[in-house]
Amino acid sequence: MLLHEYLENGAEKNPNFPFSEFEGNSLSYQEANLLSNQLANKLVYEGLEVGDRFAFLAKNCTEMAIMYYAASKVGAVPVPLNYRLADQEWAYIINDSEAKLIIVKGNEYSDRINQIASELKNVKKYISISLDNSLDKFQDFYDWLSDSSNEKPTSKIHENDDVYQMYTSGTTGHPKGAVLLQRNVAANIRQYLNSLTLPRPSRTLLVAPMYHAAAMINMCGCIAIGGTIVIQEDFIPQDVVDCLANEKITHTVLVPAMIQACLVSVPNVASNEYNDLDQIHYGASPIAPETLKNAMDVFKCKFGQGFGMTETVAVICLMTPEEHIRALNEKPELLKSCGRPAIDTQVEIRDENDNPLPIGEIGQICAKGPQIMKGYWNKKEESEKALKGGWMHTGDAGRMDEEGFVFIQDRIKDMIVSGGENIYSTEVEAALFAHPDVVDAAVIGVPDEKYGEVVKACIVKKEGSNVTEDDLISFCKDRIASYKKPQSVDFIDEVPRNASGKVLKKVLREPYWKDQERQVS
Repeated sequence: MLLHEYLENGAEKNPNFPFSEFEGNSLSYQEANLLSNQLANKLVYEGLEVGDRFAFLAKNCTEMAIMYYAASKVGAVPVPLNYRLADQEWAYIINDSEAKLIIVKGNEYSDRINQIASELKNVKKYISISLDNSLDKFQDFYDWLSDSSNEKPTSKIHENDDVYQMYTSGTTGHPKGAVLLQRNVAANIRQYLNSLTLPRPSRTLLVAPMYHAAAMINMCGCIAIGGTIVIQEDFIPQDVVDCLANEKITHTVLVPAMIQACLVSVPNVASNEYNDLDQIHYGASPIAPETLKNAMDVFKCKFGQGFGMTETVAVICLMTPEEHIRALNEKPELLKSCGRPAIDTQVEIRDENDNPLPIGEIGQICAKGPQIMKGYWNKKEESEKALKGGWMHTGDAGRMDEEGFVFIQDRIKDMIVSGGENIYSTEVEAALFAHPDVVDAAVIGVPDEKYGEVVKACIVKKEGSNVTEDDLISFCKDRIASYKKPQSVDFIDEVPRNASGKVLKKVLREPYWKDQERQVS
């Protein structure tokens, strides 16, 4: 299947069924398909050929969903931009991708792109949704589409054509553009739905940012079965909880930080009833078992998990709702797992020399399957390194048990070595998340003369909380080995995270390591 064929199938079988709901407006499958035809034909009119890139900058909106399907119809390759980035970061990605056109929603973003337009080497056309008409370079999106045909485009698209290009987080150096093929996305949709069967008809809350892999599999899985995507522009915990309770939502994908925020910062989260909610899927970063247990108690629905990365469309491992129930009833250690390899996917744990390790030993998680990216855009050396031997080297440290369940320990570069002992920050964070006053937490290693480095916890505490450093250190002593507990605690306003919800530990570590010769002990 090609990505746009899922939309076309829905328009043929249930033309009047709602494709999307956003800010009080509904779009049927037929309307969505016709609008996507208009956009696809307009991209061709502007000179974009199969494989040409264009950029899209917006918070979540209906037009962004339409954009992915429209581009697929004519082989144009969207480059979705993270709206949280700085102007120069946008400029780098737009230039690196050689984008020929940019579509922007929001006057703030249009104005900022306008200010860096002279630096954008290949952009020939600037389109703005909801334009205030004050910027000379931009044309209004719907005016631009007004003379475009809504007939199905005649372009011949194949499964090996590029379908989109998403940029990795760029925690070190510049971000890299992961190039995904039509067949990669089709495979991952099939793998996702095989393990995490969605209710039909499905009403999926889409609140993770749509420039990110987690939102893509959320949207694509729903549309593949003819469901409705209910879009929220941005993540606001109270709005998410209200929507899950009141809008007949059957399913959503949330990153663990979102789940924790809903549980801790929404006063009525536990008193609501979520009668239509069938499943919550989570991923993008490890979840603390205590957070997961609390969420299962509060939402009283099935839970599923996916582990993967931008370079794998979305998932390489999946943990089914049935496996979550098994974890609760008989094998609680599975709550720390990210599941087992998806169908048609191989996962191996490898050492620093790329040799497979025995069951139970910790090494780099490597994966092979039909969802693995084509490579990084214009980065041959980095692509060869990441895809050595046809295996995606994830950069995550983990282990596998005798049943094939994978357990993520940490990012390899985030492991703390204190006095010769390996300490995985995720284990310490899990202990901290069990404290009722912890809204968010990140654990890093900081320099220490005696031990090389020691554990520091960076904590966002619940509003009005009087919890102290000593309280949290003492709390951890009862839950993890003494050498793993934090030696100090910093209280901060916000944990820095990238688009996928992963903590930017480099940012947290930087003040402590800036005068050190090495960035590890």
